[in-house]
Amino acid sequence: MQYETIRESADAELEISRSRFLTRLERVESEEAAREVIARVRDEHPKARHHCTAFVLGPDQRTQRSSDDGEPSGTAGAPMLAALVSAGLSDVVAVVTRYFGGVLLGAGGLTRAYRAAVAEAVAEARRVTRAPRTTVLVRAPYDVAATLEAEARRRGYGVGDAAYGEAVEQQFLVAAEDIPPLTALAAELSAGAAGVTVGDTDYVDL
Repeated sequence: MQYETIRESADAELEISRSRFLTRLERVESEEAAREVIARVRDEHPKARHHCTAFVLGPDQRTQRSSDDGEPSGTAGAPMLAALVSAGLSDVVAVVTRYFGGVLLGAGGLTRAYRAAVAEAVAEARRVTRAPRTTVLVRAPYDVAATLEAEARRRGYGVGDAAYGEAVEQQFLVAAEDIPPLTALAAELSAGAAGVTVGDTDYVDL
C-alpha cells in the first residue's frame, strides 16, 4: 500500500484573540524521532505556555499519539491529530507552540484553533507519495545495458546505482507486479544472457 507524507518540514503561524499559535510540521519515521522533534521545539520556545503535539506513523496510520500539554483535556492534541489523519498524512509530527495572549478561548475555541493551526502547516507542506519498491539487480552485457535502462525508464521503473565490471550490474526499484515484466525484458534484450537477482523491499519516495 502507498501513503503520503511531507517532503520537508513546514511552519505556520496563526494569531487568534491575541494568542499566537506556532506550528512545526516535520517528517519522522519513529516515535523516538517524533519525541526528539518535540523536545527540540520546546527548547526553541522555553517561555511558551504550551507545546501541544500529535504524530502519526506507518503506512496505515496505525501509530497515533497526541498530547494536550496542559490545555483542557481533548482541546489540543486530539484536534491536531484529527487534522493530520484527515489530511491523509503519516510519518509526520506536529507541534503547536502557544503563546497565551490573555484572552480565554474556551474549549470550542481552543479545539478550532489547534486544528486550524495544524491545517495551516499542512497546507504549506510539500507532499510526497511513498510506496513499497523491490530492489532488482540485473547483470547484463554492455551492449544491452543502455537499452535496458532506457526502456525501464520509459516504463516508469526506478533506476538505481550501476557497477561496471565484466558486465553492467544495474539496480532497479520496482513494484512487486513489475518484477516479472522487468525479468522478461532483460531476458528478451540479452537473448537470455542477463542475470536477475531480486533483493529487499522497502518504502521509497516516488
